[in-house]
Amino acid sequence: MVNLLYTELLKLKRSKMFLVSIIGASAAPIMMFIAYLSQMKRDPGKVIPFEISFYNTNLNVMLLLGVLLYGVITAYLFNREFVEDTLKNLLTIPVSKGALIASKMLMLFIWILLLTMVAWVLTLGFAFFIKSDVLSAAVLLSSLRDYVLGAVLMFLLSTPTIWVTFLFKNYVPTIMFTAVITLGNVTVISSDYKALFPWSAAHVIVTQSYVADYPPLYSFIAVGITSLFGLAASVLYFNRMDIK
Repeated sequence: MVNLLYTELLKLKRSKMFLVSIIGASAAPIMMFIAYLSQMKRDPGKVIPFEISFYNTNLNVMLLLGVLLYGVITAYLFNREFVEDTLKNLLTIPVSKGALIASKMLMLFIWILLLTMVAWVLTLGFAFFIKSDVLSAAVLLSSLRDYVLGAVLMFLLSTPTIWVTFLFKNYVPTIMFTAVITLGNVTVISSDYKALFPWSAAHVIVTQSYVADYPPLYSFIAVGITSLFGLAASVLYFNRMDIK
């Protein structure tokens, strides 16, 4: 497992994908910073609290940009051996299919967490260039907790994307799949159904913005079932796949 993870890190080090993902993770805080500058231009006296800055960026990451970005890096990690036609050689080392999936999932989790921290740090940095309130330790720790929890939930919800990647062995269907998820988030975010749609339910859990019609447990169940289904489907399909 350690050797496989180290191999993934070496492959990532030689790839430009990591730099591209950093740029992608920077998009949400940069866009929010531009939006705040526009607001301050219209209303010079407007104060934008740190808490609001952190919340808005995390909202964009979890419901919009993050879904697409994490979907792309998921496809990159799990489709690379198919594209380079190295999977058959890798499995003759010998390396079990289970260990291979586990190492890639661990790499994916580390990558998502790192990109989330990039967004958090940039949000914090940009907030000092706008008119904000006094930054408290409580707000700092609370925002950090929300971002980390959001990263964990986004990772758990990456399993259906892994399955789609295995099914089609192509980036395009995976991108289309994550685009549909993003559209779903936009559609339900203003309704009570946000507590049931798994990807928006993750944001509901992080922000504790539960709705009266659906108990908090429903949101946890939605995320849990989706994650477990995606994991089971991915493992079963990969184990039964003929490697040519």
